[in-house]
Amino acid sequence: MQDPKSAPYLETVLVTISGTVQGVGYRHATVRRAHLLGATGWVQNLPDGTVEALVQGTPDQVDHMLEWLRRGPPGAAVEALTTRREYTDKRYIRFEQL
Repeated sequence: MQDPKSAPYLETVLVTISGTVQGVGYRHATVRRAHLLGATGWVQNLPDGTVEALVQGTPDQVDHMLEWLRRGPPGAAVEALTTRREYTDKRYIRFEQL
């Protein structure tokens, strides 16, 4: 895993995932996938039934996370995924479930 502070270029993307994404282990599986890829940030359920995630990493790490988030874990049925690039100086140390 690459230290995010030493990465030459980090992307930060805010993602909203809708569909059957709550009550199916989506957040827990997202944390596991992020740890495997070395991405940082967070994931949380929102009151409207969607899941929101902030993914930070190299362009390759972010691309792989977005690809995985479009599918999710078994039991999830992702209907839509929206992304918005965030411009921040904040560097996350780990990926966690909020």
